[in-house]
Amino acid sequence: EIKTLLAHPMIEPVIDRDGIAQIMLLGPARKPGSGIFKGIRELRPAECAMYCRCGLRKRTYWSLHALPHKETAEETEQHIAYLLTDAIKRQLVSDVPLCFFLSGGLDSSIIVKTASEYYKEKKLGKINTYSVEYRDNEKYFQKSNFQPTPDYEFISMMSKNADTKHREIVLDNTLVCDALYESVQARDLPGYVDVDSSLLLFCKEIKQNYTVALSGECADELFGGYPWYHNHEILFEDCFPWSKSQDIRRSILKDGVLKNGEEYVRQRYLDTISLAPKLKSDTDLDRRMREMFYLNFYWFMQCLLERKDRCSMFSGLEVRVPFCDYRLVEYAYNMPWELKAWGNREKGIVRKAFEDILPEEICWRKKSPYPKTHNPIYFNECVKRVRKILKKRSILNELLDRKGIEDIIENPDKITNPWYGQLMKAPQILAYIIELDYWFDKYNVEIV
Repeated sequence: EIKTLLAHPMIEPVIDRDGIAQIMLLGPARKPGSGIFKGIRELRPAECAMYCRCGLRKRTYWSLHALPHKETAEETEQHIAYLLTDAIKRQLVSDVPLCFFLSGGLDSSIIVKTASEYYKEKKLGKINTYSVEYRDNEKYFQKSNFQPTPDYEFISMMSKNADTKHREIVLDNTLVCDALYESVQARDLPGYVDVDSSLLLFCKEIKQNYTVALSGECADELFGGYPWYHNHEILFEDCFPWSKSQDIRRSILKDGVLKNGEEYVRQRYLDTISLAPKLKSDTDLDRRMREMFYLNFYWFMQCLLERKDRCSMFSGLEVRVPFCDYRLVEYAYNMPWELKAWGNREKGIVRKAFEDILPEEICWRKKSPYPKTHNPIYFNECVKRVRKILKKRSILNELLDRKGIEDIIENPDKITNPWYGQLMKAPQILAYIIELDYWFDKYNVEIV
């Protein structure tokens, strides 16, 4: 971890303009291989390294390749069902009892139902499932295109269908704000704010009873689960689809900070799509979908996987993600879009492959992301802490524009394009400032 390296007296907690650009313009994501701190780098996914007398030698042991898809729709459906079922069963092997995250969405429900049937077959008893919610969230839930329905009805339905022992963990909104600081320690960097801190608290509760859990991450990136795969106005925009505009980020930065920010972000985007392997026979749509796959796989998914790994292991809970099985990744990359989006639905082929084992309401439920709090207590807590930060003398306040931050506080509903992804709006932007302030202080960060 970064904190381990910084414990050595020769390693200094210094960031340069590139580090600032990543934190303020790309965050909570970061460039593949970057450790943000000057002189600290990270092995990329599927890289390994050996240090010897000749120095550091790195190699890539796995990569994606563009291959023709030769199977029929029916064969593709069966192949998906086999690969995912096999991945789930392989990850049930453990020396300790397992539990399962259950959101009532398609991905976690497939894992829970498959595991439940396996346990019954092996006479291992009922499986244990967990879900997360926020205190009084049902009073304040607001329907949106990104989050059309609350989870609790679907969780109950799926728990009964799979005959699980289920427990809902309800988080206090003030404690979710308090845990922003621990989530920075878990990542060693500012991160996904309350999506991190709530997961950290959730995993801390689960760890009291379990050491290993299975979760449904990665399906959306591999099988076109996000809205930006399906809206053609967004799909062909020449930018990161989850962070299309720099306007909201610019609004909280002082004039003159990161002058060429838009060009910086665009170059990171271009660097990524240029690496996506393609076939000469690909249609324009399939070529773009390969680029989108690469963007989501190496940026959005890595951000979420790091969140899951660091916030769970902070309490010693190992969380496994069957959808990230490399065989599924390879197969999904080369699947034509018309098959992947079967029925013109997000993750359509996955829904079709598992419709026989899931309740219809679960199988064809519109995607809903990881739950966030809608309770105003959380927003008010963030406001109170940010206003204290703005009164401090700090390096961070040399970067931030007080007027822009106050505008977000006073007019939270003006933010139409999230900071990152689908859920980072006014409360989460304020929470990001809280994490930045804590990170600068806790890690004694200096700018060169």
